[in-house]
Order: sequence, then structure tokens, then C-alpha cells
Amino acid sequence: MVKKIISNKNNLQILFEDNHIIIVNKRAGDIVQGDKTGDKPLSDVVKEYIKDKYNKPGNVYLGVVHRLDRPTTGLVIFAKTSKVLPRLNNLFLLKEIKKTYWAVVKKEPSKTEDTLINWLKKNPKNNKSTAYIKEVKDSKKAILHYKLLKKLDNYYLLEINLETGRHHQIRSQLSNIGCAIKGDLKYGFDRSNKDASIHLHARDIEFMHPVKKELINISAPLPKDAIWDACLS
Repeated sequence: MVKKIISNKNNLQILFEDNHIIIVNKRAGDIVQGDKTGDKPLSDVVKEYIKDKYNKPGNVYLGVVHRLDRPTTGLVIFAKTSKVLPRLNNLFLLKEIKKTYWAVVKKEPSKTEDTLINWLKKNPKNNKSTAYIKEVKDSKKAILHYKLLKKLDNYYLLEINLETGRHHQIRSQLSNIGCAIKGDLKYGFDRSNKDASIHLHARDIEFMHPVKKELINISAPLPKDAIWDACLS
């Protein structure tokens, strides 16, 4: 079930919030944490929201638990306290946070369901990872599972579950089987999307709340465009 947006102030879509955790539906183009571009990161926007909503004096604490690529959309978890941040980090480390992604690709994969195992090597000069069939120097093992969810008029909707969390993992591994994500010029798609997004969305997240010990299951609404709309029709 898609979680109702509980706040949409300044285009900040908050899907879940309590005293410990805040979960946001990231827009394409937003960066989760500050980088060399100097652009305002999503973490700062969330801090401003918390400061304003709760009338907090001084600096607001916010822990970045994980990241999404700039052109990717979907669920991002932040820690609201220093106490809960290491607990969330540990859940990721133990693979006890289940994340499901949706990706729209042009080419139909050869199998409707498969596990992809590659060794990814990051090139920091062009910020790109190359997928290899065998281990190479400085590479890291990457495992994902995908299945074909829907055939669209000109595209295919895939659901992806990650076993590992590597740099540009989904983008690189899908490109390696000839299924570049729509709009992803860096990984072989033939043209960009008008808004510089790619059709990769962190759709669902499920984990046991590290403080309340309650199961959290959130789905992020899809961006508004004709292709994503077709995925739900």
C-alpha cells in the first residue's frame, strides 16, 4: 500500500515520521548529502523542515543512513537522533532493511526473472562503475535479483531487489545485460529525459523499527509522467 504523503511543504514529500526516523520520497535532481557541486542537499531541506515544524533552536541533528543517485527517485531514510543512526546503519549492514526498486528499460531482458552476479569497479574520474563477469583488481562483488513486472507499449518494467549495495549497482548491472534504464545516458540509454531524471525509483522499504520494534513497510508514490503512469494502469 502506498503511504499517504504527510507533508509536501516546499516539494518535500514526507512519507513517515516519528521521534526517531523520517522517510522522504526523493525527487530527481536532489542530492541526499552535500557534494562538490555545492548544491543544497536534501538533508539540509529536511533539517529546515524539522527546525520549522518543531520550532527547534540551534542546529538540528540529522543522520544520513544511505543515499540515492541524483537522477534516481524514491525512498530515503534519515535518522533524527544520534542514538538511532548506528542502529539503522547496523540494519543495513546486516541486510535487515529490504529495499525494492522499479526500473523502466527499453530492451526486454532475456529472462523474465534472474539473479545477476558481477564484479563492479568504480572509476572516480567519470563517476561510473563497470560490471565484469569475473573478479578484477579493485572490484567488488555485486548481486541483484530482478523480475519482469509489466510490458508497456515501448518499454519494460522491472522490479529489483539488491543483495549488495554498490556504487551505481542497478544502473551498471542492467546496462551490462543490454537493459539500460530509460534516460540513463551514462549507462548506455540513447537519450536523456527532459528533467535529467532516470526511470529508476526506490519503490518499497521494509524493516523492523530499531526502537519501537514495529514493522515499517512504506511504498513511495511514483513521479508524475506518462511512462510511470502506464506502469500503474
